[in-house]
Amino acid sequence: MDLELRHLRAFAALCDERNYTRAAHRLHLAQPSLTRTIQQLERILDCRLIDRTPRRFELTAEGAEFLSHARRVLADLDAAVADMQLRSAVSVGFAWLLPDGWFAAARTRFESVGGHVEIHRVDDPIAALAAGTIDIALFRKEIRLPKNMAARTIGAERRVLAVAASSPLAGATGLRWQELACYPLVVNTVSGTIDETSWPQPDPGREIVTCTNFDEWLELVAAGRGIGGVPELARTRAPHPGVAYVDVADAPPSRIYLIWRTTPASSRSVQRFLEIA
Repeated sequence: MDLELRHLRAFAALCDERNYTRAAHRLHLAQPSLTRTIQQLERILDCRLIDRTPRRFELTAEGAEFLSHARRVLADLDAAVADMQLRSAVSVGFAWLLPDGWFAAARTRFESVGGHVEIHRVDDPIAALAAGTIDIALFRKEIRLPKNMAARTIGAERRVLAVAASSPLAGATGLRWQELACYPLVVNTVSGTIDETSWPQPDPGREIVTCTNFDEWLELVAAGRGIGGVPELARTRAPHPGVAYVDVADAPPSRIYLIWRTTPASSRSVQRFLEIA
């Protein structure tokens, strides 16, 4: 039998506790199993490590020497594992417009403890998460998630109206959200933040124009096919010569969610990023 890591951990725990019962409990082992592991270690090393007496726990000279080596090996290994875990990359997927302030702060804090964040622009972050191509999805749409995913709200963004620059609404002031319920609406069905149900009293005859990504949505609005709603950061992050962003005082806010897989269990680096974020 070759020397294994479990032999070193069992021996170190026993020397720390100086009692088989307490050491077995610490290692989540039955006491007979711990005893057999120590006996295996002595056979592998071909020497006696412990003087077994009914009243006290004593190491032999060989045992004391080997304990020093075992603790150094375990400490080096634990440090190497911790360092590699901290340096693990976490991939975050988003469909459009990362929230600048939040992401910069989360990335800085995560990378300050040795982690690394990769960002991926994908049309459908939930599908990418399900496929395992990203670890965490940043999403702005409230949806029913698969059973193996969980979500956390990390903030809310003020929403503005997006209209064609040539639209009479482009220069309007004092608009109210309900007043917009009858206008044709452009809806990004995959990752958009609003649809016809975003109005408490929707117009049943309203024209709905659909698309599946932000770029297409922006072009449809610019072409005058309908109005849209978008987080306010689009003003600076997604300017378009054919689109005007208009304030609507009572527009409902857009929530931001982090979504991750719960099955299989998230890695430690993903858990650490979620704690930081």
